[in-house]
Amino acid sequence: QVQLVESGGGLVQPGGSLRLSCAASGFTLDSYAIGWFRQAPGKEREGVSCISTSVGTTYYADSVKGRFTISRDNAKNTVYLQMNSLKPEDTAVYICAAASYCFGFLAGRQFGSWGQGTQVTVSS
Repeated sequence: QVQLVESGGGLVQPGGSLRLSCAASGFTLDSYAIGWFRQAPGKEREGVSCISTSVGTTYYADSVKGRFTISRDNAKNTVYLQMNSLKPEDTAVYICAAASYCFGFLAGRQFGSWGQGTQVTVSS
């Protein structure tokens, strides 16, 4: 059974940083594309970032380019999302998910396994 568990969320001030972790069990993350998504109250789920399985190509939503970095530590079977220069509009539950590829990840349609999410709150 494939399971993903997110951690690392919390409360930070605007301009601050957080690093989210997505730990996998039941499969190795390097065999899958891993995407990060977020959902705020009253809003639809939004694709944030994705890292491919072939050569580790990374993808980002325009709203986070230059601020967020996705990476993978195969030894720890974990994917990270480093979030810098956080803004109040980044406040959301952040969820990771696994798929066979990243292309078109913003829609999240090809992602079959989803974690439960970790709360990120950016506020003064």
